[in-house]
Amino acid sequence: MSRILNPFVLMLVVLILLLVSAFVFTVHERELAIKVRLGEIAEEEYEPGLHGKIPIFDTIHVFDARVLTLDVNPEKMLTRENKNVIVDFFIKWRIVDAKTFYKRIGPIESRADSRLTQLGNNEVRNAIKSRTIRQVVSTARSTLMTEIGSKLGSQAESLGIEIVDVRIKKVELPEDVRESVYQRMEKERAKIAQEIRSEGEESSKKIRATANRVREETLANAYAKAESTRGTGDGESARVYAEAYTQNPEFYSLYRSLSAYRQAFSGENNVLLLQPDSEFFRYFNSPGSAK
Repeated sequence: MSRILNPFVLMLVVLILLLVSAFVFTVHERELAIKVRLGEIAEEEYEPGLHGKIPIFDTIHVFDARVLTLDVNPEKMLTRENKNVIVDFFIKWRIVDAKTFYKRIGPIESRADSRLTQLGNNEVRNAIKSRTIRQVVSTARSTLMTEIGSKLGSQAESLGIEIVDVRIKKVELPEDVRESVYQRMEKERAKIAQEIRSEGEESSKKIRATANRVREETLANAYAKAESTRGTGDGESARVYAEAYTQNPEFYSLYRSLSAYRQAFSGENNVLLLQPDSEFFRYFNSPGSAK
């Protein structure tokens, strides 16, 4: 008897579970849900947990409430100089108003990607068009992304979507203009380098001229000071010699003669052609006489 009842009990349990599942649904913490009854939104704000519904009459639409990433395909866009650039960016977004999202986008969450792609491309294109290539690729890019995110967020708000962030991954030039732009930038850098080099050479000349002038002035002052010192020394020497001469003229004459002999015979193989009775040999000829 139990064998006959067991399959029946199992079928009954399964049937009850199916009936219960038809009347309840679950909302997770990471989800937003709305209840649509006969085409009209009956309820929109659900706390996480189990909730009831009426089969056939009620349809539950569940949306992901987490931050989602939309990686937009790179697009060609014109800058202010009418130059083409390829812009690659992505959008971080999430659903914050399930009712508005359902009314504007529909129950299929993936439809928001195409709508956000269109809005994002329009805003990025407008922002790029008002800037030069240099501004787009420079540090001003953060300001550019903030501007795009603010404008895109205002439009996405009407869709029940919050724009968390907009980031430009890279900005590239098309292959057909990349080489020409590179050559132009290279010429500009070479021109700037030449200007800097010319300024450096001019400064170098000024510094050398100043250094030479200071050197000449220093040498002139040193020479004048040396001549003044030498003149003072010669005067003092003449005074000392004069005093010595007045005190003992004979000794002074002998001293000067000995100094002359020392200097004349200090070298090797010295030859002097003088007459024996010349004044130079006075003390050799008459060592005992000073006359």
